[in-house]
Amino acid sequence: MQIQFIGAARTVTGSMHQITLNGTKFLIDCGLYQGKRKEAFELNKRLDYIEPEELDFVILTHAHTDHAGNLPSLVKAGFRGNIYCTSATRDLCAVMLRDTQRILERDVEYINKRRIKRGQNPFEVLYSAQDVENTIKMMVAINYDWEMKISPKLKLTFYDAGHILGSAIVHLRYKISDNEERIIVFSGDLGRKYLPILKDPEQIKEADYLIMEATYGGRFHADYQTTEQRLKEIIKEAIQKKSKIIIPSFSVGRSQELVYALNELFKKYPKIKIPVYVDSPLSVHATEVFKLHPECYDDETMKYLLEGKDPFGFHNLTYITEVEESKKLNDMQGPMMIISSSGMAEAGRIVHHLYNNIENPNNIILIVGYNAEHTLGRKIVEGVNPVRILGDEKQLNAKVVVLNSLSAHADSNEILDYVSHMNLNRLKKVFLVHGDYEQQLKLAERLKQIGIKEIEIPAKGEVYQLD
Repeated sequence: MQIQFIGAARTVTGSMHQITLNGTKFLIDCGLYQGKRKEAFELNKRLDYIEPEELDFVILTHAHTDHAGNLPSLVKAGFRGNIYCTSATRDLCAVMLRDTQRILERDVEYINKRRIKRGQNPFEVLYSAQDVENTIKMMVAINYDWEMKISPKLKLTFYDAGHILGSAIVHLRYKISDNEERIIVFSGDLGRKYLPILKDPEQIKEADYLIMEATYGGRFHADYQTTEQRLKEIIKEAIQKKSKIIIPSFSVGRSQELVYALNELFKKYPKIKIPVYVDSPLSVHATEVFKLHPECYDDETMKYLLEGKDPFGFHNLTYITEVEESKKLNDMQGPMMIISSSGMAEAGRIVHHLYNNIENPNNIILIVGYNAEHTLGRKIVEGVNPVRILGDEKQLNAKVVVLNSLSAHADSNEILDYVSHMNLNRLKKVFLVHGDYEQQLKLAERLKQIGIKEIEIPAKGEVYQLD
């Protein structure tokens, strides 16, 4: 078996890993790279190291754009195989990919107006609406915990990763002889224990090779109770100052988790009242998909549903889909909270909300997830000032609050706990992906302390031979 690490190699975005086994060639994930606009477009268009028509199939871990968002480019370039995923991932991708294509198209139109005025060549859209529809038709759903033979010597099982609805840990069992087999496990994006809505990540005990994400490889989350108290303080401050709280949030997963957390907070503290707007068509549609997949819910959320309650709805919460309604938010006075995509503030309506509100020192920008290097979200976190938004320089005068403990990614301790419960005597090698290099190095040191000797941090394009 040969593995080539193409995306999310010493970086967080663009997850993509190519595997060759006895003449069978396939990808795990095909995500969009997010970062500097021109560089990102070129990387996503090129599909480095891949001959799409030679791929037999794709295995997809979950429906976030940095894992699934470039599948239509693969199909556009000639891929014609199955895309294996869970049923919830398939349903989320149906809304996510359509929304992503519309956002890419609108953003290119907006940018091209400026480029043409400057005498620059216009950008082209990465992929079309038809490419998206063709991609959705190729998705084949597999239930959790059900082993499926996908090539003569290879069997696939999805286990619940607990990261977002439908997210999966990939378990591959392949024969190297009549009497011997190997197991390779890819964590995908590993979720966290004891968080609301979703089940905890399923523990896999046995593996010969482990590909593990390292987004928070050297970082630690505060506990959920501390997070709730901090969120309450931020809202009370906004009410007092009549601020707008602007929250860049992933439409698939993070927005639903945030709405659930706010629902619980407002029930516990009924005197705290602030209008909340979820301004993202994708968030609205994704929330409807969430309601269709109770098989992914934990016991607490299932009880909620059985009592006839809506975990994604409460008084003062408004879901917005129409553009004109979104624009009206810019003229409204605070206090209010606007939750909008994308989570890294690279595209979508959140960019316009930041454009219109970032210079007001009375406002609050609340960061609730990871932001990759070179993204607008990362620049805001790092306090870059001025910051360029939609081609204009904007002063970062708003207060920036980072609340990463709302992240759906396992932190360093949670990753270490997961790996420590595996059979370390069997584990031959661990590959660290989906993390900034500094975070991967920190995680590697901690993994060595629990007895793992063979740890690799692949660079983009590196190839490894497995026995």
